[in-house]
Parts: sequence; structure tokens; C-alpha cells
Amino acid sequence: MSFTVYLSGEIHTDWRDQIIQGAAARGLAVRFTSAVTDHDASDAAGDGLGAESVPFWRDHKSAKVNAIRTKTLIEQADLVVVRFGDKYKQWNAAFDAGFCAALNKPYITLHAEDIVHPLKEVDAAALAWAQTTEQVVEILAYVLRD
Repeated sequence: MSFTVYLSGEIHTDWRDQIIQGAAARGLAVRFTSAVTDHDASDAAGDGLGAESVPFWRDHKSAKVNAIRTKTLIEQADLVVVRFGDKYKQWNAAFDAGFCAALNKPYITLHAEDIVHPLKEVDAAALAWAQTTEQVVEILAYVLRD
């Protein structure tokens, strides 16, 4: 059995690498996908469509170009991991979780205990809440068991 896992959420720590390395160390048959994690590149995704003098419209175009990748990869995933960090509010991650819920796509939230309350609705639709990347790897190992 193999899975495609989409890694959604904050881009300021190495949590994606930790999960990828943990899965590889366990020999798990997992293909990982993700949004573009280069913040500047993501912000500039729509710049090729023409310059904008109003920041809203630059963000709007870039969000739509980024959504081509995000929507496609979430739809193709067997499972999504949605990471909420403590440095910034990850509205995009909350949106991805909602998209998963709308698609009936299984997802795991990954975040610290101190933000359980603001994420209660997001967690309520998740199939698991993990606090560490090791817990995510454990879940993957379990669901991929022969």
C-alpha cells in the first residue's frame, strides 16, 4: 500500500523535512507533495500576469495562481497534514483544512496544545490531532501496514 500525502501549513520551520525523513527511515511508501514553500516566490506567483499598483490585486492574482497547485494536489492526495505553527496565523492552512472537509478528504492537524481552542472546529473535522512530527509518522506507519 502507498499514499500520497499533501503537507499544508506554515513554512517557517522544517516540519515537512522531519516527516519526510521519518517516513523514509521507516521505509514507508509515501509520496509527499506541498505548496510552494518559498514565501517570496509564492507572493509573486501572479506577477507574470502584470504589475499591480494595489497590493490587494497582487495578492489576489497570486492566491489564484497558487490555488491551481494547492487544489490539484489536495484533490490528488490520499491524506493531508495541516500544520499550524506559533509564529504567524496560517489562514491558508485553515482554508486547506476546510477544503479537505468539503471534499471529505482525510486530514491530520499538527499543532501545539496551546492553540487547541482557536482550532476547535478545524480539529473537530480532522481524523487525528498530532503534536509532533513523530506522531504523524506513527500514524502513517499504522495506516500503511500490510
